[in-house]
Amino acid sequence: MKKTRLLLTLLLLLSLLAGCGQEPTPPTPDIPDEPVITPVPPEEEVSVNTITLPDFFSLPYNPDDTLDPLTCRDSAQLTLAPLLYESLFMLDETFQPVEILCDGYESNNEHSVWIFRIRDSVLFSDGSPLTAADAAAALNRARETDRYRARLSDIIKVAHSGNTVTVTLSSPNAMFPALLDIPIVKKGTERNSAPTGTGPYRFVKENGAAMLIPAETRRGTDLLPVESIPLTECPNTTALYHRFSSRDIQLLVTDLTGPDAFNPTGNISIRDANTTVLQFIGFNTAHPLFSSAALRNALGLGIDRATLVNTYLAGHAVAAQSPVSPATPLYPDVLDMDYSRPAFLEAMTAAGYQNGTIHEVTLLVNSENNFKVSAAHYLADALSACDIKIRVRALPWEEYTAALEAGDFDLYYGEVKLTADWDLSQLVSTEGSLNFGGYASSAMDVLLSGYAAAQEPKSALRSLCRYLQTQAPILPLCFKCSSVVTESGVVEGLSPTAADPFHALGNIIINLSKSN
Repeated sequence: MKKTRLLLTLLLLLSLLAGCGQEPTPPTPDIPDEPVITPVPPEEEVSVNTITLPDFFSLPYNPDDTLDPLTCRDSAQLTLAPLLYESLFMLDETFQPVEILCDGYESNNEHSVWIFRIRDSVLFSDGSPLTAADAAAALNRARETDRYRARLSDIIKVAHSGNTVTVTLSSPNAMFPALLDIPIVKKGTERNSAPTGTGPYRFVKENGAAMLIPAETRRGTDLLPVESIPLTECPNTTALYHRFSSRDIQLLVTDLTGPDAFNPTGNISIRDANTTVLQFIGFNTAHPLFSSAALRNALGLGIDRATLVNTYLAGHAVAAQSPVSPATPLYPDVLDMDYSRPAFLEAMTAAGYQNGTIHEVTLLVNSENNFKVSAAHYLADALSACDIKIRVRALPWEEYTAALEAGDFDLYYGEVKLTADWDLSQLVSTEGSLNFGGYASSAMDVLLSGYAAAQEPKSALRSLCRYLQTQAPILPLCFKCSSVVTESGVVEGLSPTAADPFHALGNIIINLSKSN
């Protein structure tokens, strides 16, 4: 069952090495040597007194897509979802699960059966009470959706009784609550264009105009940052960027280092949110060179992650030496080592690659993303030392993924969206579906299983990462950020998370030219 979890959440978007000789001309023109986006630091934001404030605060909306948070396709709808719906748990800025619609939980000793109590006195926006049946129905429906099928693939059964929901897993998972930041909608309304939720706002149409208004069934609606939020039609990404540039909307959530990255200009503010999207270098361990853990480990010492993040990813990422976000308290920072070029060269010599015999290899990367292609060229140059010479091979997405699946690579620049329980089994276990490099280690498999069932996950994860560091089947580079872009001076107090640009909604202040 676990073999499907990361496969379906795969974002994969990276590079590989294949061949030798002169570097090929990248398939995309004008590959930048440095990123094209410069974020605006908070201290450089334009003062409210120096800009023209809008008359209203509007958000994007796609009228051709459902607002159902489990099945909607459009990113605009996902921006609205946290205002309309709540989950059993939310993930805070450190990826720790915080109870929202859940009011306590427990598991058996094996962490394979979990019981969640539903909070009393929670009302949907139509005034009906939230029940365990609603929560169970939402989880069962999520198991069948593209968005959540992978992360919930270990679930055997979801049942409800009274005010409790019981989830039975096929294998232990001590971190299972971290997977349940899944929006709950009222059972029976899921086919509506705007299903009923328990969030602070509700969706309405007045005189044909779509908007969000406070949900009267919730306490504290007087503390909301704005009384109503008109919605502006943005049927696609092009329209979304145009609407923001023309000030028709005042906020958007985007990937500023993506293949179609938005390049915001003017008086704007950017707030980054940590995500679980890992970028890494993977090795083909069947290659005569990269079957050596000593060489793989030595190459890991040659990566200046701070330069990679700040120069080639425009600062919209967080450097990481382990495949766990540094934002979480589980991150094993005791294993981090300072970058040192002399230490890298010394390790390469110790591994036996300073005898004058040149070995040419290639680093595979997806060609559609200029940021990744530039990062791949930087890494290839940095790691071409002693007897190793690396060139970049940039391929279109379909050719890139086909090369990975066929094992037709030496190294590759990879990207994957992990789940917040930090399950690494699909990347580095012997049978992992994303283990394209063919790495096999019974000791690694034991450590992965031990972490999943551990009573003390932090200690178990540290042991796993320590072994991973010595074996180096992959070299973690960083975790990407998502970016919330707003007009300067309009929105204050943002502290976005990966899933919620409006996290800590009560702290947000919206400045308008007149009362909304």
